[in-house]
Amino acid sequence: MKKLEKLLVGAAVCALAVPALAQADEQDMQRKIEELTKKVQKLEEQKGGADQKKIEDLTRKVDKIEEKSLGKWLTIGGDYRFRLDSLNGSTKAYTDAFGSLNNAQNALQGTIFGGGSVAGQPVSQLMPLVQTMQHTTSYAAAAGMVRGLMSPLPPGTPANIVLQQQLAGMLMTPAAAGGYAIQVPAYKPNNDTLYTNRFGLNIHAKATKDVTVNVRLLAYKTFGSNDDQAVTNGGATPFFADRVGVFDGTLGRVPSSDFLNVDRAYATWSNIAEQPIWFSIGRRPSTEGAPSNLRLNNERPGNGGTPALLVDYAFDGMTLGWAPDIEALPGAYAKICYGRGFEAGFETPANNLKDTDMLGLAIVPVDTDPLRVWLQYNRGFNIFDFPTMNDTYFGNTAPAVNLGAIDWYGLGAMSTIKKVGPGNINFFGDVGMSVTHPNNSVSGNAGFEGLMTGAFFNPEAPTSKTGWATYVGARYDYEPTKTKFGVEYNHGSKNWITFAPAADDMWTAKVGTRGDVYETYLIQELNSKPVSSFISKAFFRIGFQYYDFEYTGSNNWVGAPVKISSIQPGDMMLMAPVKSARDIYATLEVKF
Repeated sequence: MKKLEKLLVGAAVCALAVPALAQADEQDMQRKIEELTKKVQKLEEQKGGADQKKIEDLTRKVDKIEEKSLGKWLTIGGDYRFRLDSLNGSTKAYTDAFGSLNNAQNALQGTIFGGGSVAGQPVSQLMPLVQTMQHTTSYAAAAGMVRGLMSPLPPGTPANIVLQQQLAGMLMTPAAAGGYAIQVPAYKPNNDTLYTNRFGLNIHAKATKDVTVNVRLLAYKTFGSNDDQAVTNGGATPFFADRVGVFDGTLGRVPSSDFLNVDRAYATWSNIAEQPIWFSIGRRPSTEGAPSNLRLNNERPGNGGTPALLVDYAFDGMTLGWAPDIEALPGAYAKICYGRGFEAGFETPANNLKDTDMLGLAIVPVDTDPLRVWLQYNRGFNIFDFPTMNDTYFGNTAPAVNLGAIDWYGLGAMSTIKKVGPGNINFFGDVGMSVTHPNNSVSGNAGFEGLMTGAFFNPEAPTSKTGWATYVGARYDYEPTKTKFGVEYNHGSKNWITFAPAADDMWTAKVGTRGDVYETYLIQELNSKPVSSFISKAFFRIGFQYYDFEYTGSNNWVGAPVKISSIQPGDMMLMAPVKSARDIYATLEVKF
């Protein structure tokens, strides 16, 4: 008996040392626990009930050792992905608004250093125009300024005002005709081979009986580069607002660097007051929601995800959820979600920005293997004009004005029908609606564009815009060879806007497209037995995406949409207007 006690104490010391010693073999410790348990059982059989108290004490010691095992409270997993993309697109001829401003600035700086003048007036007279533009953040002031610059001037107008109007005219005049406007001819952007590496590390810890912590770290970089230039059209006008640069909600979601960023980190308190209520707070699991898990070959998101059609963004926030046991509604739950998209800091005389927040209500009346149904409502408050980004085509950007609010509504379902031939079929349908509520503000940095209103140097009175989108798809899982084949289609209307810049698409988040996107893919899993966990797997995925854009401004809430077919070479735009794009991609992915 004493010998057995010593063995158990020794095992306990080993178990407690595991967290501190990375070399400790968890599986070996589990084996020892099993051996000791068998010895206790054998001793109990031999004694026939004698020394029962000592046997019970030893059994409790074995239980305590097992409870201290890492596997009882800590789970570590993750994934690795190599991806190859072949990208090709087609643009319309347009005038680069930001490039034109830079051209004017460079020309004027040359005049300054040369000690000359423009139209007979000192260049210093032009500074009020630049300063006024940057600080003009109301529609009324912007409209008045543009009228003043474009309208005929009466005799006796001050020379500096005449000069500012002449400068505005030169800004609209092509450089070839002696002005500053940079016209960009139609071209076909192309990148035959874009290689990327992505590594994710997942940590799940059971802190107490009802409290857990989940963490996901992500590093996502381009081969041969440690920045985002490969997907932002580095050095030239960006194509889409969600691929101008990397910002807080897209860290680790857009190829940028080898830094291991925090994609998710949140604590969850379940079973509150012995009721099916949970509270969760931290960096939310608000990316890769249903139904995108099908094409990404992920597990279902569970009750922590958000519909991918409406939100794909790494929010910092919190959730309060309730999952009642209703026989007629298996798996039903509801939750209220809150997230912060931008922290404005202290209110000061020089800073009147407000925090950008998101409030959501999710109702899932059914969540089972064969059927999942969801209803979603979100509202974005105090939407900013530009996120905080560094080293973009537009320089270092940051929110300068709050443009208003946006409401989103969503309804979707996904289902699985088993034993359809030699496999299973998964399919889904999702619809969404967006409604903007612009205030009287416009962005001076965007040429007086507002929340889905106006064009560069052409402000529009604040008007609510309603858009809609639909997203459907299916995947057939051929069980004998672990082959999965899927097709997807989504359409967005003229005024559709979503909040999905972190979506796993290279060109732009496809669910935010104002037009049509067609996608087909094939997943081939390796026929290998899982080792690290029951969901471990390795697979290849090849796919094809085709974007057919009908309006400009996909995934951009700044400025009004323009029909692609109506764009003229003299139209000033902040983004290069893409009329079509395709992406042929292939991946090797390992989940452990």
